[in-house]
Amino acid sequence: MERTLAIIKPDAVKKQAVGKIIDIIEQAGFAINALKMIKLSPADAGKFYASHHGKPFYEPLVGFMSSGPIVVMVLRADNAISRWRQIMGATDPAKAESGTIRKMFGNFTRENATHGSDSPESAAREISFFFDEQELAGS
Repeated sequence: MERTLAIIKPDAVKKQAVGKIIDIIEQAGFAINALKMIKLSPADAGKFYASHHGKPFYEPLVGFMSSGPIVVMVLRADNAISRWRQIMGATDPAKAESGTIRKMFGNFTRENATHGSDSPESAAREISFFFDEQELAGS
């Protein structure tokens, strides 16, 4: 079993799509091992996306991710990372396949409803950014 971090971004929270997205996650067979709604400060959003510092999209991304509440979750399943990324769809909602979360709820590349870890290493780092080990149920 593999774990991945999933984030429901401010645009999807604002659209009141949280319940719909969680339903998609559960219907796909993921276990939700941790879940909470938070609001990132610009400083914390900057720390989370530090690997993108200096890139043209960094400042707008930090501003967006600290613009409203987000829902952070730890998902667990066989091949969780690749499966979650497939369910999310392409980064650009206009290019995402029909039926994916980003196609259904995303606005454009930055405001694309969800985030998911891209490797086991990033999953471990991202999960520990938001959750202490004792917050992870059923790990």
